Amino acid sequence: MAIETPDRIEPALLNDAPVDIMDAIAELAAKTAALGKALHPKTASNLADLVRIMNTYYSNLIEGHHTRPRDIERALSGQLDPDQKRRDLQLEAKAHVRVQAEVDRQFREGTLPDPTSSEFLRFLHHEFYRDAPESMLIIKAEDRQFVMQPGEWRSLPEHDVQVGQHLPPSSYRVPDFMRHFEIRYRQQELGPGSRILSIPAAHHRLNYIHPFPDGNGRVSRLMSHAMAHGAGIGAHGLWSISRGLARGIESRSEYKSMMDYADTPRMNDLDGRGNLSLRALKEFSLWFLRVCLDQVAFMSGLFEIEGLAERFKKYVAQSRKLKPELISLL
Repeated sequence: MAIETPDRIEPALLNDAPVDIMDAIAELAAKTAALGKALHPKTASNLADLVRIMNTYYSNLIEGHHTRPRDIERALSGQLDPDQKRRDLQLEAKAHVRVQAEVDRQFREGTLPDPTSSEFLRFLHHEFYRDAPESMLIIKAEDRQFVMQPGEWRSLPEHDVQVGQHLPPSSYRVPDFMRHFEIRYRQQELGPGSRILSIPAAHHRLNYIHPFPDGNGRVSRLMSHAMAHGAGIGAHGLWSISRGLARGIESRSEYKSMMDYADTPRMNDLDGRGNLSLRALKEFSLWFLRVCLDQVAFMSGLFEIEGLAERFKKYVAQSRKLKPELISLL
C-alpha cells in the first residue's frame, strides 16, 4: 500500500549536492547570463515569441501530440483546422503559448508569484484549460468517466489514478501533499544556487503527487519555466526546457525513463533517510541540469550573437554611406 503522508515525497531537496551537480549549476548560471545579456531586451522579447512556439511544439510532443509549428502559428492567428481532432490540438497549443507568455509578462513586470505555490500551480492549470472544449476536459478510465474542472486538485475517488507503475497519493490526500510541496519548495527561502537546484526536484515531485486529474506534465514544465526565471537563468525566455526534455541528451526516451527512475524507493541505509531514493534524485537532477545546459548551448549557437556583432562591424566598415557610430546602435 502506498504511503499516504506528505513525507512520501522526501527527500524533496538535495542539501548536500555533489561536486558535479554544483559545477553544472555554476555553468548554467554563467551561460544563461551570457545569453540573456547578449541581446537588447526588446530584441530578446521578439525572439522569445519564436522560442515560445518551439517550447509549445515540444511540450505537445512529450504528450504524444504532434502539432506542427505552422499549425500553432495558424492557431495564434485564429486559423483553426476544420477537423475537430486537429483543431483541439491547435487550441491546446494556443493555450500553452498564451500561458507561457503570461508567465513571461509577469516576470518582466516583477509580479511573478512563487512558482511552486499552490495558488500559482492552480492558476497555470486553470489558464491552460479555461477555454478548452468539453471534449478536452473529459477524462476516461476503464470503469469511469468525469469532466475535469480547470484549476482544481484531484478530490474525488473517481480521480484516483495509476501512472504506469506509479500509484500517486489518493485524491483526498492531495491538498495535504501540496501544502507540504509548497513549504518544501518555497523559493523565497532558498539562495540563488539552491533555487536552480530545486527545479529538477520540484519538477519530478509535482508529477509524483499528480495533483490534477490531467495536465500535470504541462503544469510541471510551465512551473519549471517560471522557476528558471525566478532563479535568474531564464535568459528572457531564449531557451526551452521542453525541447530538452523531449529530445533528451542521447535518446528521446530519456525523460520518461529518468522520471521513472526518480520514483525509486529508498534502496538501503546509505540511500538517504526519506521514502524515495536520494541517489536517484541526485542522478535525475544532474541529468536535468545537463539537459538545460545542452539547450542553452544550442540556442547560443543558433543566435551566434558574437558572430552577428562582427558581421555588423564589417558591414558598416565596408559601407560608404554608414557612419562608424552606427555599429553600437546595431
